[in-house]
Amino acid sequence: MAASNIPLNDQSLLVGQNYIDGKWLEAESGKRFTVTNPANGTTIGSCPESDAQDAQKAIDSASAALPAWRSRSGRNRGRILRRWYELIMENQHDLATLITLENGKAKPDAAGEVLFAASFLEWFSEEAARIYGDVIPHSQPSFRVSVLKEPIGVCGLITPWNFPAAMITRKLGPALAAGCTVVVKTAGETPFTANALIKLGERAGIPTGVINSVTALDNTAEIGQALCSSNEVRKISFTGSTRVGKLLMQQSSNSLKKLSLELGGNAPFIVFDDADLSLAVDAAINSKFKSSGQTCVCSNRIFVQKSIYPDFIQRLSHAVGQFQVGNGSDEKTTHGPLITPAAVERVATLVNDAVKRGAKVRIGGKKRSDLGPNFYEPTILTNVTTDMAVANEEIFGPVAPIFVFDTEDEVLAISNACDVGLASYIFTENGTRANRVSELLQFGMVAINTGVISDAASPFGGIKHSGMGREGSKYGIEDYLQMKTVVTGNINVVHKATL
Repeated sequence: MAASNIPLNDQSLLVGQNYIDGKWLEAESGKRFTVTNPANGTTIGSCPESDAQDAQKAIDSASAALPAWRSRSGRNRGRILRRWYELIMENQHDLATLITLENGKAKPDAAGEVLFAASFLEWFSEEAARIYGDVIPHSQPSFRVSVLKEPIGVCGLITPWNFPAAMITRKLGPALAAGCTVVVKTAGETPFTANALIKLGERAGIPTGVINSVTALDNTAEIGQALCSSNEVRKISFTGSTRVGKLLMQQSSNSLKKLSLELGGNAPFIVFDDADLSLAVDAAINSKFKSSGQTCVCSNRIFVQKSIYPDFIQRLSHAVGQFQVGNGSDEKTTHGPLITPAAVERVATLVNDAVKRGAKVRIGGKKRSDLGPNFYEPTILTNVTTDMAVANEEIFGPVAPIFVFDTEDEVLAISNACDVGLASYIFTENGTRANRVSELLQFGMVAINTGVISDAASPFGGIKHSGMGREGSKYGIEDYLQMKTVVTGNINVVHKATL
Protein backbone atom coordinates (compact mmCIF):
# COMPACT_ATOMS: atom_id res chain seq x y z
CA MET A 1 0.00 0.00 0.00
CA ALA A 2 1.17 3.53 -0.71
CA ALA A 3 0.16 7.00 0.30
CA SER A 4 -2.33 8.69 -2.02
CA ASN A 5 -0.50 12.02 -2.06
CA ILE A 6 2.64 10.86 -3.92
CA PRO A 7 3.06 13.31 -6.85
CA LEU A 8 3.24 10.90 -9.80
CA ASN A 9 1.86 11.40 -13.29
CA ASP A 10 1.03 7.68 -13.41
CA GLN A 11 -0.26 6.54 -10.04
CA SER A 12 -0.34 2.91 -11.21
CA LEU A 13 3.47 2.88 -10.89
CA LEU A 14 3.12 3.10 -7.12
CA VAL A 15 2.91 -0.56 -6.11
CA GLY A 16 3.44 -1.95 -2.61
CA GLN A 17 3.34 -5.70 -3.26
CA ASN A 18 5.48 -8.66 -4.27
CA TYR A 19 5.59 -9.67 -7.93
CA ILE A 20 5.44 -13.45 -8.35
CA ASP A 21 4.34 -15.47 -11.37
CA GLY A 22 3.03 -12.37 -13.11
CA LYS A 23 0.82 -11.33 -10.18
CA TRP A 24 1.11 -8.58 -7.57
CA LEU A 25 0.71 -10.35 -4.23
CA GLU A 26 0.86 -9.94 -0.48
CA ALA A 27 3.30 -11.96 1.64
CA GLU A 28 2.00 -15.33 2.82
CA SER A 29 2.19 -14.06 6.40
CA GLY A 30 0.20 -10.93 5.61
CA LYS A 31 2.84 -8.84 7.39
CA ARG A 32 3.99 -5.48 6.04
CA PHE A 33 6.67 -2.90 6.79
CA THR A 34 6.59 0.88 6.46
CA VAL A 35 8.73 2.86 4.02
CA THR A 36 9.53 6.45 4.98
CA ASN A 37 11.13 9.48 3.39
CA PRO A 38 14.60 9.93 4.97
CA ALA A 39 14.36 13.70 4.54
CA ASN A 40 11.36 14.24 6.79
CA GLY A 41 10.19 10.87 8.12
CA THR A 42 6.84 10.98 6.35
CA THR A 43 5.32 7.66 5.33
CA ILE A 44 5.53 6.80 1.64
CA GLY A 45 3.67 3.51 2.02
CA SER A 46 4.12 -0.09 3.08
CA CYS A 47 5.26 -3.31 1.41
CA PRO A 48 5.06 -7.03 2.22
CA GLU A 49 7.43 -8.35 4.90
CA SER A 50 8.25 -11.47 2.90
CA ASP A 51 9.98 -14.56 4.26
CA ALA A 52 11.54 -17.79 2.99
CA GLN A 53 8.13 -19.16 1.97
CA ASP A 54 7.56 -16.19 -0.35
CA ALA A 55 11.08 -16.51 -1.70
CA GLN A 56 10.45 -20.17 -2.54
CA LYS A 57 7.26 -19.27 -4.41
CA ALA A 58 9.29 -16.79 -6.44
CA ILE A 59 12.00 -19.40 -7.10
CA ASP A 60 9.39 -21.92 -8.26
CA SER A 61 7.89 -19.33 -10.61
CA ALA A 62 11.28 -18.46 -12.09
CA SER A 63 12.11 -22.15 -12.54
CA ALA A 64 8.85 -22.81 -14.38
CA ALA A 65 9.40 -19.83 -16.71
CA LEU A 66 13.03 -20.67 -17.53
CA PRO A 67 12.62 -23.22 -20.38
CA ALA A 68 10.43 -20.98 -22.53
CA TRP A 69 12.44 -17.81 -21.90
CA ARG A 70 15.84 -19.35 -22.58
CA SER A 71 14.45 -20.88 -25.80
CA ARG A 72 13.62 -17.51 -27.28
CA SER A 73 16.10 -15.94 -29.64
CA GLY A 74 18.42 -13.31 -28.31
CA ARG A 75 16.93 -10.87 -30.78
CA ASN A 76 13.45 -11.47 -29.36
CA ARG A 77 14.62 -10.93 -25.78
CA GLY A 78 16.52 -7.84 -26.89
CA ARG A 79 13.41 -6.25 -28.39
CA ILE A 80 11.58 -6.62 -25.10
CA LEU A 81 14.48 -5.05 -23.21
CA ARG A 82 14.54 -2.23 -25.74
CA ARG A 83 10.83 -1.54 -25.18
CA TRP A 84 11.46 -1.56 -21.41
CA TYR A 85 14.20 1.03 -21.89
CA GLU A 86 11.80 3.22 -23.87
CA LEU A 87 9.12 3.00 -21.18
CA ILE A 88 11.64 4.06 -18.54
CA MET A 89 12.56 7.08 -20.63
CA GLU A 90 8.88 7.94 -21.04
CA ASN A 91 8.33 7.73 -17.27
CA GLN A 92 11.61 9.17 -16.04
CA HIS A 93 9.99 11.99 -14.05
CA ASP A 94 7.93 9.57 -11.95
CA LEU A 95 10.88 7.26 -11.37
CA ALA A 96 13.08 10.16 -10.28
CA THR A 97 10.35 11.30 -7.89
CA LEU A 98 10.22 7.86 -6.28
CA ILE A 99 14.01 7.76 -5.92
CA THR A 100 14.04 11.13 -4.18
CA LEU A 101 11.18 10.15 -1.86
CA GLU A 102 12.66 6.79 -0.83
CA ASN A 103 16.38 7.44 -1.01
CA GLY A 104 16.52 11.18 -0.31
CA LYS A 105 18.63 12.11 -3.36
CA ALA A 106 18.47 15.63 -4.65
CA LYS A 107 16.48 15.96 -7.86
CA PRO A 108 19.50 16.22 -10.20
CA ASP A 109 21.04 13.05 -8.74
CA ALA A 110 17.74 11.17 -8.97
CA ALA A 111 17.16 12.26 -12.57
CA GLY A 112 20.69 11.19 -13.46
CA GLU A 113 20.16 7.79 -11.89
CA VAL A 114 17.06 7.14 -14.02
CA LEU A 115 19.08 7.77 -17.19
CA PHE A 116 21.85 5.55 -15.83
CA ALA A 117 19.34 2.79 -15.08
CA ALA A 118 17.83 2.99 -18.54
CA SER A 119 21.25 2.80 -20.18
CA PHE A 120 21.80 -0.77 -18.96
CA LEU A 121 18.60 -2.00 -20.57
CA GLU A 122 19.51 -0.23 -23.81
CA TRP A 123 23.01 -1.73 -23.75
CA PHE A 124 21.96 -5.29 -23.00
CA SER A 125 19.09 -5.15 -25.47
CA GLU A 126 21.86 -4.87 -28.05
CA GLU A 127 24.06 -7.56 -26.48
CA ALA A 128 21.27 -10.15 -26.29
CA ALA A 129 21.68 -11.12 -29.95
CA ARG A 130 25.48 -11.29 -29.69
CA ILE A 131 26.15 -14.22 -27.37
CA TYR A 132 28.85 -15.93 -29.37
CA GLY A 133 30.35 -19.36 -28.88
CA ASP A 134 33.50 -20.70 -30.48
CA VAL A 135 34.88 -23.39 -32.78
CA ILE A 136 38.15 -25.04 -31.72
CA PRO A 137 40.42 -27.17 -33.95
CA HIS A 138 40.75 -30.69 -32.50
CA SER A 139 44.02 -32.61 -32.47
CA GLN A 140 42.35 -35.41 -34.46
CA PRO A 141 41.35 -34.56 -38.05
CA SER A 142 38.01 -36.40 -37.81
CA PHE A 143 36.91 -34.58 -34.63
CA ARG A 144 35.26 -31.19 -34.17
CA VAL A 145 34.96 -29.06 -31.00
CA SER A 146 32.40 -26.32 -30.51
CA VAL A 147 31.73 -24.18 -27.45
CA LEU A 148 28.21 -23.01 -26.65
CA LYS A 149 27.25 -20.20 -24.26
CA GLU A 150 24.04 -21.00 -22.41
CA PRO A 151 22.02 -19.17 -19.73
CA ILE A 152 23.09 -20.28 -16.28
CA GLY A 153 19.50 -20.60 -15.06
CA VAL A 154 17.53 -19.00 -12.25
CA CYS A 155 19.38 -16.06 -10.68
CA GLY A 156 18.92 -14.45 -7.28
CA LEU A 157 19.55 -10.70 -7.46
CA ILE A 158 20.00 -8.78 -4.20
CA THR A 159 20.02 -5.03 -4.73
CA PRO A 160 21.03 -2.07 -2.50
CA TRP A 161 19.21 1.09 -1.46
CA ASN A 162 21.76 3.64 -2.65
CA PHE A 163 20.93 3.19 -6.37
CA PRO A 164 17.44 1.65 -6.26
CA ALA A 165 16.91 1.94 -10.02
CA ALA A 166 20.37 1.57 -11.55
CA MET A 167 21.50 -1.44 -9.53
CA ILE A 168 18.41 -3.46 -10.43
CA THR A 169 18.69 -2.78 -14.17
CA ARG A 170 22.45 -3.40 -14.13
CA LYS A 171 21.62 -6.94 -12.96
CA LEU A 172 18.31 -7.54 -14.75
CA GLY A 173 19.61 -6.35 -18.12
CA PRO A 174 22.33 -9.00 -18.59
CA ALA A 175 20.37 -11.73 -16.79
CA LEU A 176 17.36 -11.42 -19.09
CA ALA A 177 19.47 -10.83 -22.19
CA ALA A 178 21.31 -14.08 -21.48
CA GLY A 179 18.04 -16.02 -21.16
CA CYS A 180 17.96 -16.36 -17.37
CA THR A 181 14.94 -15.89 -15.14
CA VAL A 182 15.27 -14.08 -11.84
CA VAL A 183 14.17 -13.57 -8.26
CA VAL A 184 14.90 -10.04 -7.05
CA LYS A 185 15.24 -9.14 -3.38
CA THR A 186 14.85 -5.37 -3.35
CA ALA A 187 16.24 -3.12 -0.63
CA GLY A 188 13.83 -2.64 2.26
CA GLU A 189 14.50 1.10 2.29
CA THR A 190 13.64 1.61 -1.41
CA PRO A 191 11.14 -1.00 -2.69
CA PHE A 192 8.80 1.36 -4.56
CA THR A 193 11.36 2.41 -7.17
CA ALA A 194 12.12 -1.23 -7.96
CA ASN A 195 8.43 -2.11 -8.17
CA ALA A 196 7.78 0.77 -10.57
CA LEU A 197 10.56 -0.52 -12.83
CA ILE A 198 9.13 -4.03 -12.74
CA LYS A 199 5.70 -2.63 -13.57
CA LEU A 200 7.19 -1.02 -16.66
CA GLY A 201 8.91 -4.30 -17.53
CA GLU A 202 5.54 -6.02 -17.34
CA ARG A 203 4.16 -3.47 -19.81
CA ALA A 204 7.15 -4.03 -22.07
CA GLY A 205 6.11 -7.64 -22.53
CA ILE A 206 8.34 -9.57 -20.15
CA PRO A 207 6.55 -12.94 -19.83
CA THR A 208 5.00 -14.32 -16.67
CA GLY A 209 7.55 -15.71 -14.23
CA VAL A 210 10.65 -14.32 -15.91
CA ILE A 211 10.97 -11.60 -13.26
CA ASN A 212 9.86 -12.23 -9.69
CA SER A 213 10.41 -9.83 -6.82
CA VAL A 214 10.02 -10.00 -3.05
CA THR A 215 10.26 -7.19 -0.53
CA ALA A 216 11.37 -7.36 3.09
CA LEU A 217 13.05 -5.25 5.73
CA ASP A 218 13.51 -7.36 8.87
CA ASN A 219 13.57 -10.69 6.99
CA THR A 220 16.26 -9.74 4.47
CA ALA A 221 18.76 -12.25 5.89
CA GLU A 222 16.19 -15.05 5.80
CA ILE A 223 15.44 -14.43 2.13
CA GLY A 224 19.14 -14.24 1.31
CA GLN A 225 19.65 -17.61 2.99
CA ALA A 226 16.76 -19.11 0.99
CA LEU A 227 18.24 -17.90 -2.30
CA CYS A 228 21.76 -19.05 -1.43
CA SER A 229 20.77 -22.52 -0.23
CA SER A 230 18.41 -23.29 -3.12
CA ASN A 231 19.73 -25.74 -5.71
CA GLU A 232 17.28 -24.25 -8.22
CA VAL A 233 19.03 -20.87 -8.01
CA ARG A 234 22.26 -21.21 -9.96
CA LYS A 235 23.66 -17.72 -9.48
CA ILE A 236 23.64 -14.96 -6.87
CA SER A 237 24.40 -11.34 -7.76
CA PHE A 238 24.79 -9.02 -4.78
CA THR A 239 25.72 -5.38 -4.35
CA GLY A 240 26.43 -4.28 -0.79
CA SER A 241 28.89 -4.57 2.05
CA THR A 242 31.92 -6.83 2.12
CA ARG A 243 30.68 -8.40 5.36
CA VAL A 244 27.37 -9.49 3.84
CA GLY A 245 29.02 -10.56 0.58
CA LYS A 246 31.29 -12.96 2.46
CA LEU A 247 28.28 -14.34 4.35
CA LEU A 248 26.38 -14.96 1.10
CA MET A 249 29.43 -16.72 -0.31
CA GLN A 250 29.53 -19.02 2.70
CA GLN A 251 25.81 -19.72 2.44
CA SER A 252 26.17 -20.59 -1.26
CA SER A 253 28.98 -23.10 -0.73
CA ASN A 254 26.78 -26.19 -0.41
CA SER A 255 24.94 -25.46 -3.66
CA LEU A 256 28.13 -24.39 -5.48
CA LYS A 257 26.43 -21.59 -7.39
CA LYS A 258 28.06 -18.84 -9.38
CA LEU A 259 28.56 -15.54 -7.55
CA SER A 260 28.90 -11.92 -8.61
CA LEU A 261 29.77 -9.72 -5.65
CA GLU A 262 30.16 -5.96 -5.87
CA LEU A 263 31.26 -5.03 -2.38
CA GLY A 264 32.86 -2.22 -0.38
CA GLY A 265 35.57 0.19 -1.44
CA ASN A 266 38.14 2.62 -0.08
CA ALA A 267 38.91 4.61 -3.21
CA PRO A 268 42.07 6.71 -3.39
CA PHE A 269 41.82 9.99 -5.30
CA ILE A 270 45.35 11.05 -6.20
CA VAL A 271 46.14 14.59 -7.36
CA PHE A 272 49.71 15.08 -8.61
CA ASP A 273 51.31 18.50 -8.76
CA ASP A 274 51.11 18.61 -12.57
CA ALA A 275 47.33 18.08 -12.57
CA ASP A 276 44.75 20.46 -13.98
CA LEU A 277 43.65 21.75 -10.57
CA SER A 278 40.24 23.03 -11.66
CA LEU A 279 39.48 19.69 -13.26
CA ALA A 280 40.66 17.82 -10.16
CA VAL A 281 38.49 19.90 -7.81
CA ASP A 282 35.38 19.48 -9.97
CA ALA A 283 36.04 15.74 -10.15
CA ALA A 284 36.53 15.54 -6.39
CA ILE A 285 33.11 17.09 -5.90
CA ASN A 286 31.53 14.56 -8.26
CA SER A 287 33.31 11.51 -6.93
CA LYS A 288 33.13 12.37 -3.22
CA PHE A 289 29.83 14.16 -2.69
CA LYS A 290 27.54 12.53 -5.27
CA SER A 291 24.44 11.23 -3.48
CA SER A 292 25.82 12.73 -0.27
CA GLY A 293 28.79 10.36 -0.41
CA GLN A 294 26.66 7.22 -0.38
CA THR A 295 28.20 5.34 -3.31
CA CYS A 296 30.70 2.49 -3.33
CA VAL A 297 33.01 4.31 -5.76
CA CYS A 298 33.15 7.57 -3.77
CA SER A 299 36.65 8.88 -3.28
CA ASN A 300 37.28 7.81 0.30
CA ARG A 301 40.87 9.08 0.63
CA ILE A 302 41.93 12.22 -1.25
CA PHE A 303 45.71 12.48 -1.66
CA VAL A 304 47.13 15.82 -2.82
CA GLN A 305 50.80 16.41 -3.58
CA LYS A 306 52.43 18.82 -1.14
CA SER A 307 53.14 21.79 -3.42
CA ILE A 308 49.51 22.17 -4.53
CA TYR A 309 47.86 21.10 -1.28
CA PRO A 310 46.95 24.63 0.00
CA ASP A 311 45.49 25.71 -3.34
CA PHE A 312 43.47 22.49 -3.69
CA ILE A 313 42.06 22.83 -0.16
CA GLN A 314 41.05 26.43 -0.77
CA ARG A 315 39.28 25.68 -4.05
CA LEU A 316 37.51 22.59 -2.75
CA SER A 317 36.37 24.39 0.42
CA HIS A 318 34.91 27.22 -1.64
CA ALA A 319 32.97 24.77 -3.83
CA VAL A 320 31.65 22.72 -0.91
CA GLY A 321 30.60 25.91 0.83
CA GLN A 322 28.14 26.52 -1.99
CA PHE A 323 26.23 23.28 -1.37
CA GLN A 324 22.60 23.50 -0.31
CA VAL A 325 21.67 20.67 2.05
CA GLY A 326 18.01 19.83 2.49
CA ASN A 327 15.02 17.83 1.33
CA GLY A 328 15.82 16.33 -2.06
CA SER A 329 12.42 17.41 -3.37
CA ASP A 330 13.31 21.08 -2.96
CA GLU A 331 14.56 22.69 -6.15
CA LYS A 332 17.43 24.50 -4.40
CA THR A 333 18.79 21.35 -2.71
CA THR A 334 22.08 20.00 -4.04
CA HIS A 335 22.62 17.34 -1.36
CA GLY A 336 19.98 15.39 0.49
CA PRO A 337 19.94 13.35 3.71
CA LEU A 338 21.71 10.15 4.58
CA ILE A 339 19.54 7.06 4.53
CA THR A 340 19.08 6.56 8.31
CA PRO A 341 19.97 8.13 11.65
CA ALA A 342 22.41 5.24 12.16
CA ALA A 343 24.27 6.31 9.02
CA VAL A 344 24.59 9.83 10.43
CA GLU A 345 25.89 8.49 13.74
CA ARG A 346 28.49 6.41 11.95
CA VAL A 347 29.75 9.40 9.95
CA ALA A 348 29.83 11.55 13.09
CA THR A 349 31.85 8.87 14.89
CA LEU A 350 34.43 8.77 12.09
CA VAL A 351 34.79 12.56 12.07
CA ASN A 352 35.03 12.79 15.86
CA ASP A 353 37.70 10.08 15.92
CA ALA A 354 39.72 11.93 13.28
CA VAL A 355 39.49 15.21 15.19
CA LYS A 356 40.59 13.55 18.42
CA ARG A 357 43.63 12.21 16.58
CA GLY A 358 44.61 15.61 15.22
CA ALA A 359 42.55 16.20 12.09
CA LYS A 360 41.22 19.71 11.46
CA VAL A 361 37.69 20.47 10.27
CA ARG A 362 38.05 22.90 7.36
CA ILE A 363 34.31 23.06 6.67
CA GLY A 364 31.26 21.24 8.06
CA GLY A 365 31.84 18.55 10.66
CA LYS A 366 28.44 18.63 12.36
CA LYS A 367 25.02 17.03 12.27
CA ARG A 368 22.25 19.18 10.84
CA SER A 369 19.67 18.42 13.50
CA ASP A 370 17.70 21.51 12.44
CA LEU A 371 16.90 19.69 9.19
CA GLY A 372 16.20 16.31 10.76
CA PRO A 373 17.96 13.24 12.20
CA ASN A 374 19.32 12.07 8.82
CA PHE A 375 21.38 15.11 7.84
CA TYR A 376 25.12 15.70 8.17
CA GLU A 377 27.04 18.67 6.86
CA PRO A 378 29.31 18.21 3.82
CA THR A 379 32.69 18.10 5.51
CA ILE A 380 36.35 18.58 4.62
CA LEU A 381 39.02 17.28 6.98
CA THR A 382 42.67 18.32 6.74
CA ASN A 383 45.76 17.15 8.62
CA VAL A 384 44.49 13.59 8.18
CA THR A 385 46.78 10.63 8.81
CA THR A 386 46.55 6.97 7.87
CA ASP A 387 46.05 5.75 11.44
CA MET A 388 42.61 7.36 11.64
CA ALA A 389 39.46 5.26 11.19
CA VAL A 390 38.28 7.59 8.44
CA ALA A 391 41.26 6.43 6.35
CA ASN A 392 40.61 2.73 6.86
CA GLU A 393 36.83 2.39 6.78
CA GLU A 394 34.38 3.12 3.98
CA ILE A 395 32.83 6.44 4.98
CA PHE A 396 29.59 6.30 2.96
CA GLY A 397 28.83 9.89 3.82
CA PRO A 398 29.67 13.48 2.82
CA VAL A 399 33.12 13.62 4.40
CA ALA A 400 36.28 14.33 2.40
CA PRO A 401 39.53 13.52 4.27
CA ILE A 402 42.47 15.22 2.56
CA PHE A 403 45.98 13.73 2.88
CA VAL A 404 49.22 15.31 1.77
CA PHE A 405 51.99 13.31 0.04
CA ASP A 406 55.45 13.96 -1.32
CA THR A 407 56.35 11.23 -3.83
CA GLU A 408 54.68 8.88 -6.26
CA ASP A 409 56.06 5.81 -4.50
CA GLU A 410 54.72 7.06 -1.17
CA VAL A 411 51.17 7.61 -2.40
CA LEU A 412 51.09 4.30 -4.24
CA ALA A 413 52.13 2.41 -1.13
CA ILE A 414 49.49 4.13 1.01
CA SER A 415 46.77 3.74 -1.62
CA ASN A 416 47.36 0.02 -2.00
CA ALA A 417 47.59 -0.63 1.75
CA CYS A 418 43.97 -1.73 2.13
CA ASP A 419 42.16 -5.04 1.74
CA VAL A 420 39.60 -3.71 -0.76
CA GLY A 421 40.17 -2.69 -4.35
CA LEU A 422 37.19 -1.26 -6.20
CA ALA A 423 37.69 2.23 -7.69
CA SER A 424 40.65 4.62 -7.84
CA TYR A 425 41.30 8.03 -9.39
CA ILE A 426 44.44 9.71 -10.81
CA PHE A 427 44.95 13.34 -11.84
CA THR A 428 48.03 14.23 -13.84
CA GLU A 429 48.90 15.81 -17.18
CA ASN A 430 51.84 13.42 -17.58
CA GLY A 431 50.75 10.54 -19.81
CA THR A 432 53.65 8.32 -18.83
CA ARG A 433 52.87 8.75 -15.14
CA ALA A 434 49.17 8.09 -15.76
CA ASN A 435 49.96 4.80 -17.48
CA ARG A 436 52.48 3.73 -14.87
CA VAL A 437 50.37 4.58 -11.83
CA SER A 438 47.19 3.06 -13.29
CA GLU A 439 49.03 -0.25 -13.70
CA LEU A 440 50.51 -0.16 -10.21
CA LEU A 441 47.25 0.65 -8.39
CA GLN A 442 45.67 -2.51 -6.99
CA PHE A 443 42.08 -1.69 -7.87
CA GLY A 444 39.61 -3.13 -10.34
CA MET A 445 38.92 0.27 -11.89
CA VAL A 446 41.09 3.34 -12.47
CA ALA A 447 39.79 6.71 -13.65
CA ILE A 448 42.31 9.14 -15.13
CA ASN A 449 41.45 12.86 -15.06
CA THR A 450 37.76 12.25 -14.35
CA GLY A 451 35.60 11.66 -11.30
CA VAL A 452 33.06 9.59 -13.24
CA ILE A 453 33.87 5.91 -13.52
CA SER A 454 30.55 4.18 -14.29
CA ASP A 455 29.04 3.64 -17.73
CA ALA A 456 26.95 0.86 -19.25
CA ALA A 457 29.71 0.11 -21.76
CA SER A 458 32.45 -0.12 -19.11
CA PRO A 459 33.07 -3.22 -16.95
CA PHE A 460 32.36 -2.41 -13.30
CA GLY A 461 33.82 -4.38 -10.42
CA GLY A 462 36.67 -4.81 -8.00
CA ILE A 463 39.44 -7.07 -6.77
CA LYS A 464 40.58 -8.27 -3.34
CA HIS A 465 37.79 -7.90 -0.76
CA SER A 466 35.78 -5.69 -3.11
CA GLY A 467 34.30 -8.78 -4.72
CA MET A 468 34.29 -10.74 -7.95
CA GLY A 469 32.71 -10.56 -11.37
CA ARG A 470 31.92 -7.57 -13.57
CA GLU A 471 28.70 -5.70 -14.31
CA GLY A 472 27.93 -3.71 -17.43
CA SER A 473 29.84 -3.90 -20.72
CA LYS A 474 30.24 -6.89 -23.00
CA TYR A 475 31.78 -8.73 -20.05
CA GLY A 476 28.73 -8.25 -17.86
CA ILE A 477 26.64 -10.81 -19.68
CA GLU A 478 29.31 -13.49 -19.20
CA ASP A 479 28.44 -13.78 -15.51
CA TYR A 480 24.98 -15.02 -16.52
CA LEU A 481 26.24 -17.63 -18.98
CA GLN A 482 27.82 -21.05 -18.64
CA MET A 483 30.04 -22.78 -21.15
CA LYS A 484 29.23 -26.10 -22.79
CA THR A 485 31.78 -28.03 -24.84
CA VAL A 486 30.45 -30.22 -27.68
CA VAL A 487 32.88 -32.75 -29.18
CA THR A 488 31.86 -34.55 -32.37
CA GLY A 489 33.95 -37.55 -33.43
CA ASN A 490 34.38 -39.83 -36.44
CA ILE A 491 33.33 -37.41 -39.11
CA ASN A 492 35.65 -39.37 -41.48
CA VAL A 493 36.33 -36.60 -43.91
CA VAL A 494 38.51 -38.05 -46.70
CA HIS A 495 40.30 -35.78 -49.12
CA LYS A 496 41.15 -37.43 -52.44
CA ALA A 497 44.10 -36.22 -54.40
CA THR A 498 43.20 -34.45 -57.62
CA LEU A 499 45.26 -33.92 -60.72
